[in-house]
Order: sequence, then structure tokens, then C-alpha cells
Amino acid sequence: MPRYKLTIEYDGGPYVGWQRQENGPSVQAALEAAAQALDGGPREVYGAGRTDSGVHALAMVAHVDLAKGLRGDTVRDALNHHLGDAPIAVLGAERVADDFHARFSAVKRGYIYRIVDRRAKLALERGRVWRVPRRLDAAAMHEAAQALVGTHDFTTFRDAQCQAESPVKSLDAISVVRTGEEIRIAVEAISFLHRQIRSIAGSLVEVGTGKWSPADFRAALEAANRTRCGPVAPPDGLYLAFVSYDSA
Repeated sequence: MPRYKLTIEYDGGPYVGWQRQENGPSVQAALEAAAQALDGGPREVYGAGRTDSGVHALAMVAHVDLAKGLRGDTVRDALNHHLGDAPIAVLGAERVADDFHARFSAVKRGYIYRIVDRRAKLALERGRVWRVPRRLDAAAMHEAAQALVGTHDFTTFRDAQCQAESPVKSLDAISVVRTGEEIRIAVEAISFLHRQIRSIAGSLVEVGTGKWSPADFRAALEAANRTRCGPVAPPDGLYLAFVSYDSA
């Protein structure tokens, strides 16, 4: 059957996460229902990753095999039609080789974490950023974050329920940039541990408030001890920003 690569945007607020689960609606299940309505039979949609409950995506990548050989724009439009009012949008669909796999063919993933540091409550961005009601030092946060670049034991920033075989991961890049009252943490790597970015974001806010110094942050990383992690940031501000693949 023809294989299609899908690029998907979604608001994770109403969902238990990307992965199909029995305890509530998931993004994967919604897409599979739309694919079945389009193709006339059960279809499995494979994602590039498993975002948690409440986590959003700007450009999740997935693939699905369809019996019908349709143009990519037809697949995109039909899936969006069958998704109805769900806060999920298929931004693009294209035919790919049969050996393409949304998860295993990926060579890099990028996430952003959005923080707004203001006293006033959120109106328009509620559920889409983390509001911290005091001014943060973004420069200190950026300085501290550079300790994470390279290969490290990330046990400190690894959720206790993480199922990865090893806590050792390689982080390609991380930046902390302020624009007005918003701070964005951008992170790139081939893969991440469960809740690694939210754990990092929460600990960087400890630096931003002055509770930790950049040296304290580095010491927490080097301790390789989960008890040294700061508060875990809420899912609201986390977005899967991109997934990259080799062009060959």
C-alpha cells in the first residue's frame, strides 16, 4: 500500500497525549479514525514521538499506509475533513518510500518550551505557555543551559517512569532567548528521555529566579540524581517544533 508522510499541528490540551490509550482521547486515535474514514478500513498511524498529555506540536511527523493511491493534497484535505472540529490539523501529506518510518528514520527532533514571566494572568495564551509571575534572568538561564550540550548522563532530568534503556543522551543544541515578556527554550537532539525537557525547563527557571546559579545547575546535572532536579515544568509550554530526516 502507498505510504504517506504526514506533518501535523495540534493542541495537546484535550488529549492524554499522542499515543493511543484507554483512559482518554489521543491524537493518534483521532488521526486513525480519520484515516479509516478516508480509506475504508482500520489504519495505524505511526508518530515520530510520543508527546505527553497537554503537550502541543507545531510539526509532528507521522506516517500511514493507505489502500487508495491518492495525491498528497487530497490525503491532507480528506484527513482534515474527517478530523472535523478536533484541534488537529494535517499541514501536509506526501508519498514516501515504503521503508520510510516516522520514528526510526528521524535524525533530529526539536522542541521549544515557552515561558511568559508576568504578574497578570493569561487570557489568550492560557494552556499554551507556562506563566511565571516574576521576572526571569534569561541570560543566566542560557548560560546554565550550555552545560547540557554534548553527551551526558541525564538521570537528574529523567522521569522516574522513563522506559529508556539508558539515561545517557546527546544534546546537540539548546538556547534560551527572550522576546518581550516571553522566554523560549529551544532544544535539539536525535531523541529525548521521558519528561527530559520539562525537567530541564523547570530547573532553568530556578536559575532564572536566582535560586540557583549556573554552577548549581551544572552540579545538578553532574550529580546524575533525580532528587537534584528542580520542579518539573507543566506541559502547557512544550511544543514539538520539528522532526528532521535525511534527504537521501
